[in-house]
Amino acid sequence: MFFSMDIITFDGNGYRVEILQKVPKHRIADKIIIVQGGDDGVNREVVSSQHVDILLDPHLGKRHDAMHQRDSGLNHVLCALAKEHHVAIGFSFVAVLHAQNRAKLLGRMMQNIKLCRKYKVRIVIGSFAKEQSDARNVKDMQSFFRVLGMTGKEVQMNFIDERLDYKRRFIKKGVTRAK
Repeated sequence: MFFSMDIITFDGNGYRVEILQKVPKHRIADKIIIVQGGDDGVNREVVSSQHVDILLDPHLGKRHDAMHQRDSGLNHVLCALAKEHHVAIGFSFVAVLHAQNRAKLLGRMMQNIKLCRKYKVRIVIGSFAKEQSDARNVKDMQSFFRVLGMTGKEVQMNFIDERLDYKRRFIKKGVTRAK
């Protein structure tokens, strides 16, 4: 089980330069780095970074959909970069709870799930609640995301433990600690 001290979050609602300056430039062994996505530039910089662990909700922000395709914040280039740099894509249940237009948000989330599956990018789901009233049961969230199109393996919530274990063993490129 993880605690709040294992996670560092960076909110992506400010200016892009301010957010990217706050993100650490080195690997932190005992912390999970999560950056709130939304802006296309922030999404691109986050998946290009080797020091960020999770890009949370890349589909948020002001987006204009095309005639036959939703602008979901992810594309094949960003998914390939995320796979290369081991950045997982996160989906928060709080974003759905507080969405103004849930139908478009759910459509964008479904498209991002399909892209992540196609390019084999790790998916992280969670409540990411900031208030007690927004917290939900784990089984309820897993059921909700299965309805959106995730498989049973994708809704497992073991990414945090696996990533922390990997980061604690990792010293630098090519060198790992013995078990």
